[in-house]
Amino acid sequence: MSIRLLLADDQALVRGALSALLNLEPDLEVVAEVGAGDEVVEAARRTQPDVALLDVEMPGMDGIAAAAALRAELPGVRVLIVTTFGRPGFLRRALQAGASGFVVKDTPAAALADAVRRVHAGLRVVDPVLAADSLVAGESPLTARETDVLRAAKDGAAVATIAQRLFLSEGTVRNHLSAAIGKTGAANRAEAVLIATDNGWL
Repeated sequence: MSIRLLLADDQALVRGALSALLNLEPDLEVVAEVGAGDEVVEAARRTQPDVALLDVEMPGMDGIAAAAALRAELPGVRVLIVTTFGRPGFLRRALQAGASGFVVKDTPAAALADAVRRVHAGLRVVDPVLAADSLVAGESPLTARETDVLRAAKDGAAVATIAQRLFLSEGTVRNHLSAAIGKTGAANRAEAVLIATDNGWL
């Protein structure tokens, strides 16, 4: 069965090109195209897409506000932000608004199609350069204890196991994990481990 897509971009040329590229994929089908953020929820209600690809800067309502509105009205629709504006601030706001992914428009067509599939499967997809840029440059934002806890969480161990390894209470481990997730801008501890590893903090 095809993954049903909604495209929202105020540039008709870009929207048309994205639609043509995605429709070439055997398992993807564009069911709606809109040119303004405030048309997203209504179009989604009408066409029941699985994934909405939203630009950030659009008239009526920006893509981040549209993502939040869509998540509130139709929580089953996953959101992938596809934008020219690869700005770290946008990335953080988009994820807070409930977007599952954030990629830039110069992403190759095959990679974009793959991002759609991954978001549809419930995974989070973030442009790796943007993810790195969205973090504070320079020194690790993590305390020594948060670093220890993330390191101990690398193999996916349960909180209780991490607590035993580090001779900490489970509550303390949870607090350190939560702080590390917040500081890395990650969605969960597995992503926090990845980001910290990629940045050489662990």
